[in-house]
Amino acid sequence: MQLIDTHLHLFDRARLGYAWASGIPALATAPFTLADWHALAGDRVAGALFMEVAVDDPGWQDEARIFAAAAAEPGNGLLGVIAACRPETDAGFDAWLEECHGLGVRGFRRVLHTMPDDLSQSETFRANVRKLGRHGFTFDLCVLARQLPVARELAAACPDVQFVLDHLGVPDIAGGAFEPWAAGITAIAALPNVAVKLSGITAYCAPGTATLQTLRPWVDHALAAFGPGRMCWGSDWPVVDLGTGLPGWLDLTQAILGALSADEAAAIAADTARRLYLDRRPDGGGVPG
Repeated sequence: MQLIDTHLHLFDRARLGYAWASGIPALATAPFTLADWHALAGDRVAGALFMEVAVDDPGWQDEARIFAAAAAEPGNGLLGVIAACRPETDAGFDAWLEECHGLGVRGFRRVLHTMPDDLSQSETFRANVRKLGRHGFTFDLCVLARQLPVARELAAACPDVQFVLDHLGVPDIAGGAFEPWAAGITAIAALPNVAVKLSGITAYCAPGTATLQTLRPWVDHALAAFGPGRMCWGSDWPVVDLGTGLPGWLDLTQAILGALSADEAAAIAADTARRLYLDRRPDGGGVPG
């Protein structure tokens, strides 16, 4: 069964800056190209969506343009782009949505786990996120486990937006903080406009402990809360190198999906990704102010 990768990070260090990665040796210098990803993924992954990489300001719009152009090239396995946006600022937001329609962008993300918790609580932020829903774009939620209630508030305030919670909500697996995370997952999963991404979690384990046995309770709880029809898969490459690396994560994914029915496994592997990102047709009409 081939996977669709909904969370592929690629770096263009010749044109963009990645200051956040400078203090992480595994991510600090390598180029992390599409060819590198193909070499690791092999024939186990059918294609991928580029996920914005929190590049240095002001390069986040250039990042989307660069990788949208790459996605337009046939046969390279890049299926589309999830671009960065700044919903907290009205200036230029509508124009960016209009441009992204033309670029073929599939969805947006604003990294929230490094930002103040109240960023997403302003009416400006929420009004702009609602525009994404009116035009058929998704919004990926990148939050820490302690911020799950904040993410839930945002999703509840924007019921017509399809949200995708990255990395199972970033559980503290190494610290064993299961109960508060599980409660947050149950609460946010009660909202029908939120899906979840099975991605990134091996990096949250203590070194050398990212085994199926370690991951199983966390994956099982998220799966019970959301169901396979609201769960998609992502590699989180190259950040996954902080855990098992991509080949190891693919092996674990195979084991996780192998315990499910064929229909359940197909949903997580690819079907949910198609519904959330690839089968959506964002409306290119004028964006209301």
